Amino acid sequence: MTVWPLLTLIFSLKSYELHGFVDSIWVSTTLLMIYFTKFFWWEAGYMRTTDIMTDRAGYYICWGCLVYVPGFYTCPSLFLVENPVVLGPFWSAVILLLGTASIAVNYLADWQKQAVRSSDGKCLVWGKPAKVIRAQYTLESGEKRESLLLYSGWWGVARHFHYLPEILLAFFWSVPAGLTHLMPFSYTIFLIILLVHRTYRDDEKCAAKYGTWWDTYCKHVPYKIIPGIF
Repeated sequence: MTVWPLLTLIFSLKSYELHGFVDSIWVSTTLLMIYFTKFFWWEAGYMRTTDIMTDRAGYYICWGCLVYVPGFYTCPSLFLVENPVVLGPFWSAVILLLGTASIAVNYLADWQKQAVRSSDGKCLVWGKPAKVIRAQYTLESGEKRESLLLYSGWWGVARHFHYLPEILLAFFWSVPAGLTHLMPFSYTIFLIILLVHRTYRDDEKCAAKYGTWWDTYCKHVPYKIIPGIF
């Protein structure tokens, strides 16, 4: 994650060297820098994500972070170096506003879950007491444990609602490149495939872990990402 922002800034500076100030790459870079700031600010919360809890720090994660992330995730910035696009003040402002809102929603959704866990469910979500299911499960050692399944706030909208602003954000930092080429959207397409697949994997894992507790949770929150659609 450190190489990705560095390359993003390098590509932005190279664009400035070649073409002078071009608003599109700086809109994309601004959104990316806000996202990186959010990521490192919330780094402790990342330790509770699926990547760490399930996949661990094995070859899959280490190779991805060292090679795939800096080599593939930077496609929009790399494309804009050789293909400058002038957005104009209006579209620059619209994309910045919507992209920043996506980051904020993504952060607030993650924050809600962390707040509920840290307070053992005794907190307010959107001004009302948090709605949780106290799901019990058994470890391989036979030890009994309990997890809180939050079904209010953003987590009452969809079971994996936080994936939606993540996908939208990727779109907003890619769309400054225009709609004439597929390359700038390669990360967005990859992210959609990754996160949609992950919803099925997460649901199977949780169903096996929590049993009937998970069935009850799914009745409260029937959709995976987009309410009323999926």
